[in-house]
Amino acid sequence: MATLTQIRQGLGQVWDSMVEGWRALTRRASSAITRFSLPGRTARDSDGMALVETSRRSVGWGVLAAEVFDDSDRVVVRVEAPGMKRDDFDIEVVDDILLIRGEKKIERESTVGQYHLVECAYGSFERAIPLPVPVEPGKARARYRKGVLRIELPKRKEARPRVRQIPIK
Repeated sequence: MATLTQIRQGLGQVWDSMVEGWRALTRRASSAITRFSLPGRTARDSDGMALVETSRRSVGWGVLAAEVFDDSDRVVVRVEAPGMKRDDFDIEVVDDILLIRGEKKIERESTVGQYHLVECAYGSFERAIPLPVPVEPGKARARYRKGVLRIELPKRKEARPRVRQIPIK
């Protein structure tokens, strides 16, 4: 009986460890996961305000890969978003968060031998990227080339590091 109790306790500890690991991974990766919502009707709250766009099909989650670089004068954000056009994006800075919204409308069709392949990717997305320092949104520049969206955000003057050489006597 003691062995069975030990096994149960061991399994309980393993389970608790897995649950905590999953929670930690979810917390750490939450800003890297992008929610894609499918076209459909808009749910409203009791005041008639739009809440979430819903659909008969489930919404999807995916990774819209992003890199954030911080140099002395600016913050540079690169986001991989292949198959889109410049006009498909809506970019804004709210407080110290860069919001990138868009809508994917990709449809590819190919026939190879007896196989006919149709790939479709539809849906709107939103990615919120926390910025490491305050920026000047009015001076930001963005460009989209070869599936990569690059956004350059100049830092506010007070956020730029002051470097002063100190002589040794």
